[in-house]
Amino acid sequence: MSQLLANSACSSSKIGFQGVQNVITGETNKDVLSKNTDVFGSNSGDGLRGKLNKVVLAYSGGLDTSVIVPWLRENYGCEVVCFTADVGQGDLEMDGLEQKAKASGASQLVVKDLKEEFVQDYIFPCLRAGAVYERKYLLGTSMARPVIAKAMVDVAKEVGADAVSHGCTGKGNDQVRFELTFFALNPELKVVAPWREWEITGREDAVEYAKKHNIPIPVTKKSIYSRDRNLWHLSHEGDILEDPANEPKKDMYMMSVDPEDAPNQPEYLEIGIESGIPVSINERKLSPASLLSELNEIGGRHGIGRIDMVENRLVGMKSRGVYETPGGTILWAAARELESLTLDRETIQMKDMLALKYAELVYAGRWFDPLRHSMDAFMEKITETTTGSVTLKLYKGSVTVASRKSPYSLYREDISSFETGSIYNQADAAGFIRLYGLPMRVRAMLGKDK
Repeated sequence: MSQLLANSACSSSKIGFQGVQNVITGETNKDVLSKNTDVFGSNSGDGLRGKLNKVVLAYSGGLDTSVIVPWLRENYGCEVVCFTADVGQGDLEMDGLEQKAKASGASQLVVKDLKEEFVQDYIFPCLRAGAVYERKYLLGTSMARPVIAKAMVDVAKEVGADAVSHGCTGKGNDQVRFELTFFALNPELKVVAPWREWEITGREDAVEYAKKHNIPIPVTKKSIYSRDRNLWHLSHEGDILEDPANEPKKDMYMMSVDPEDAPNQPEYLEIGIESGIPVSINERKLSPASLLSELNEIGGRHGIGRIDMVENRLVGMKSRGVYETPGGTILWAAARELESLTLDRETIQMKDMLALKYAELVYAGRWFDPLRHSMDAFMEKITETTTGSVTLKLYKGSVTVASRKSPYSLYREDISSFETGSIYNQADAAGFIRLYGLPMRVRAMLGKDK
């Protein structure tokens, strides 16, 4: 906070100097303050760090973003428009946001429901691509950031803002995901990242700053974990999870029951898929967001989709996180099982190789990178025939396949069966094996010659 206090002192010195100049006109320092500054100390519209006209802030209503609103006004002399994206984080996080935003000094709050867009245009393409980061992570937060940042760029255009801001820390991945999207969609926008600029280092500093500026502090029970929730997943970080040796506590989970406490009877579920995209549950067609919401509920009660991993952050450090992705885990299993029928060996191998790069691009915030767009076109093309249904068995945390069927199945019982062989002549295998094993025979012969 020392730098903030120092900047405030400099601002006061400027006003004092102005007071001397106003002796001729008879104006007092009080007159100057009331005429040239607002309640946040911005002198003649200029902030302590510069001047911006209007900033769109990614706003959650928590302590950090509540403090960022007055900080932006004080340091950049700007109007602040708060923006909240509904990506399925739940009603509790959305309640009372407009009142909180305006109480913090924002001129308005813009809320957009992005749930259907999020699932259809971000989640389902990743699912179709088979994108998984470092063997486990199904990219929940990674997919949500570009859809939010894109909406912020749209709102900035709508309200005439010249800058955008976010509350991401300088240690995380999200700062990169937000800002790469800003760069890709509107490179003219200025970006303000308070956590990389201010002297606030923790909760106590933020509370002190809020009290100093008469900003009501959100009255919520502070979680010991850092969480991010959307329609795809819920992530948990911090507290005891910072030590990879610690087992997560049972009461930490919120989307899924402990597999030990799940029903003792399995549940069968049929997922319908068209061209690599899920469309139905038990033959009921649903919108993308509705389908995922229902699967979250079903998977959650069976303890599906819990992942505990140590991952490599984009900024270089390792971090430990626990993820709950019940509906996503069900869909991922269904999509892969259907591909076993509809894709040949070479295509599956190439798809799996590209999926690794696809996941890396999404994790690194390069959603709008031309490479990802090109890879997505490839994924869309090769999954044109990935249409059919998969029946899965859900039981105490596990997802196993019960049946698969597709009108484009490459599986032929008359070829694969051990009982029949009108198309496949088993005697042909002898010549194939001799040719296929020729390099091994040559190498063995070479050894004997020596």
